[in-house]
Amino acid sequence: MADYDLIERLTTTFRELERDLHQLRLQLDTCRLLVGRVFTLPGIEKGQEHEPLTHIEVTQRIGKEAHEATLVHFTRLFIQQQSEKISSKAAVRLPGAVCYAVSAEEYRQIHELVARINQRKLALEKIISVDSGLPSVQRFEWVHRHIPGLITLNAYRAITLVDNPSTLRFGWANKQIIKNLTRHEVMAMLEKSLKANRAVPPWTREQWAEQIERELNNVAMLSDSVKLKIKRPVKVQPVARVWYQEQQKQVQLACPSPLIVLCQQDIGETPPEIGELLNYDADNIRHRYKPEAQALRLLIPRLHLYCEK
Repeated sequence: MADYDLIERLTTTFRELERDLHQLRLQLDTCRLLVGRVFTLPGIEKGQEHEPLTHIEVTQRIGKEAHEATLVHFTRLFIQQQSEKISSKAAVRLPGAVCYAVSAEEYRQIHELVARINQRKLALEKIISVDSGLPSVQRFEWVHRHIPGLITLNAYRAITLVDNPSTLRFGWANKQIIKNLTRHEVMAMLEKSLKANRAVPPWTREQWAEQIERELNNVAMLSDSVKLKIKRPVKVQPVARVWYQEQQKQVQLACPSPLIVLCQQDIGETPPEIGELLNYDADNIRHRYKPEAQALRLLIPRLHLYCEK
């Protein structure tokens, strides 16, 4: 069980994170906004977290409205700050970018502050997910006992600074988590679940054990050389494509939060051209290149585990 020292680290780290986020808000408020363009996405309601998204309506906010939405987004850490209908299990996303004119000293201060914020976010995640030593259900109860209403997804999410880009374009990415496994690794994973001897709703402990034993038998019948892989779809997510003209280089970044661009105009830097994020429509996706899919057989649906045919 988590001890007093760990609880002290949890609350202290979170208070420091809150303080630094407040400082970032004040700092950006004093900077001159050059250009801002962010895109509000519909919130995901409770009970809809695992429903597939086939259409996402985007609402654009520009200028001062984009700046204010960005500051609110960075400091939204508690469920009390959003509608009761919105799920706290799905992080609120606000893709886009805001660009500020800064002096060399402001540039240094904001870079140092954002680096410190991101370090605190990593430290907070490690305390909760690793150091506590608690399974996910108990972690939730533990965190909310000491920091009531915390939305951990928002607290963990890093803030991204982009230096002197030429253009910023936005789009959507459909991705999959793919992990190759051996037969031995899958069996070890299933045996660990079996030894845990727990109930997983809506099954009783006995029903769940029978389910895992059936899965173990199915895997045991495969040859040692079989190729297994977990191929789990990830919900469509907004991305930013950052183009650097001088280096002739493009970088693609996940964009759940506005990118911060700092522009030192006194040394000749200019604000980037910021593009639009269009509505997402799963029925009208154009793939630049879509490789031919491997022939796979679904082996364990709940794990998204496949074996090659």
